[in-house]
Amino acid sequence: MSYHAVVIAGFGGQGVMLAGQIIAMAAVIEGKNATWLPSYGPEMRGGTANCTVIVDEKPINSPVVDHPTEVIAMNFPSMMKFGPRLKHRGILFVNSSIVEHVLERDDVETVKVPANEIAEELGNTKAANMVMLGAFLEVTKAVSFEAVREALSEKITRKDLLEIDLMALDRGREYIKKSHSRSS
Repeated sequence: MSYHAVVIAGFGGQGVMLAGQIIAMAAVIEGKNATWLPSYGPEMRGGTANCTVIVDEKPINSPVVDHPTEVIAMNFPSMMKFGPRLKHRGILFVNSSIVEHVLERDDVETVKVPANEIAEELGNTKAANMVMLGAFLEVTKAVSFEAVREALSEKITRKDLLEIDLMALDRGREYIKKSHSRSS
C-alpha cells in the first residue's frame, strides 16, 4: 500500500511530534508526497500531543484524516481516543510498556511493542518513540529505513542522541522480526 495516514499520539514529551516529522521527511527524501499536522493539548509537557502524517505517491488533498490507516498509541488515553477511529483493517501499534489493556477490535491488527523497556535497555527511555517508529516501519514499509536514517541525521544534531535514536529504530525493527505477538 502506498497510502498511509497515521496518527501518532501520546503524552507531551514522548516524542510523537518528532516521530511524525521523521516519517514525513523520509517520505519527501524518497520523492513521495507527505503532510505533517501537529496537535497539542492545553499543556505542552505531560499533556496530550498527537500528529497526523500522510504519505502517498499521489498528491494529498487534505492533511486532515477522519479514519487513519495506522495509529501509534504511546499511552492508554491516546489508544482510547484514536483506536476507535482506525480504519477497518487498519493497524494499531500500542506501547505495551504503558498500555496494559488493549482496545478490543477484531477488524484491526494490533501490534504490541514494549517500547519503554527496549529504550531503557539502550539507556534512554526518551528513545521509546524511535522504538515504536522502527516497529511501525517494519510492519508497514511506509518509508524505507534508509530514508528515515537520513531524516534523523538531518534532524538530530547531537551525535550521542542520534546514535541512541538509530539503535532504538533498529531495536524496534528487530522486535517485530522476532516477535510472534502480532495478532490479526
